[in-house]
Amino acid sequence: MRLRCAVLDDFQRVATEVADWSPVADDVEVVGFDTHIDDEDALAQALAGFDIVVTLRERVPFPGSLIARLPRLKLLVASGMRNSVIDYAAAEAHGVTVCGTASSSTPPVELTWALLLGLARGIVEESNALRSGGPWQSTVGADLHGRRLGLLGLGKIGSRVARIGLAFGMHVSAWSQNLTKEYADEVGVALAASKEDLLSDSDFVSVHLALSDRTRALLGPAELALLKPTAYLVNTSRAAIVDQDALLAALHAGRIAGAGVDVFDLEPLPADHPMRTAPRLLATPHLGYVSQANYRTYYGQAVENIQAYLAGSPLRLLP
Repeated sequence: MRLRCAVLDDFQRVATEVADWSPVADDVEVVGFDTHIDDEDALAQALAGFDIVVTLRERVPFPGSLIARLPRLKLLVASGMRNSVIDYAAAEAHGVTVCGTASSSTPPVELTWALLLGLARGIVEESNALRSGGPWQSTVGADLHGRRLGLLGLGKIGSRVARIGLAFGMHVSAWSQNLTKEYADEVGVALAASKEDLLSDSDFVSVHLALSDRTRALLGPAELALLKPTAYLVNTSRAAIVDQDALLAALHAGRIAGAGVDVFDLEPLPADHPMRTAPRLLATPHLGYVSQANYRTYYGQAVENIQAYLAGSPLRLLP
């Protein structure tokens, strides 16, 4: 009897198009879910008849309580090689193998600049006005050349964002709790003396930190108050790094020029969520990782992981 594989959060219905699933077609029936299920009871019911689950990033938690309710589950494949919402001990206890895939940092770098440029030049507002017969030129764009880009985090993604900023002729500085002057010098950026100095000095601030106990709510009301009224904030990392209520208050009060956000406290974002109608906000539905190349990697390696599991030699084991 063929095994059944659920592919979660296949919103665009492309999981079976961007990768070749034929190597497992004889052994596995693939079923895509194009809507998100965020209730554990509903998820347990939906997945009860599946032996394999492919889950996208960290969108769906797999705590021990859920894994215990899925007796048929034998293989869980997560995109990326780091996933903080899977209970690995519970998976092992219930005989569930957990595998990951590679993931490129290029798409979030590119989306960061799409948001930053969109904010700086009023792209959405001007395009909407042009298409709807609105005013011809209603904004005056913010320059990048000669302005300061402040990066919270200078890791794999932050360092690439930095180099693009330098190519635009921006002054780039960075800060994180573990960042050294030696590494900042290697990337070619200035090491900010403190988080507070970076926030108050920058014209554009972009967040590129991993979420942890140290970075949760790193930017709260006091920190956002340090930003210039002409400054823009971009967050393509994790929503919880920026206090969402404080950000909404700053946007509504006009205390900053604008924000570009790709990550939210609830995803998918509820229809009545205040982020959907906030002023001065350019928002995208967590598109940082969503690109053709990344999806080919995610689903192509998911197929490889399933093949390897069926052959008795699992690949890319997590954690």
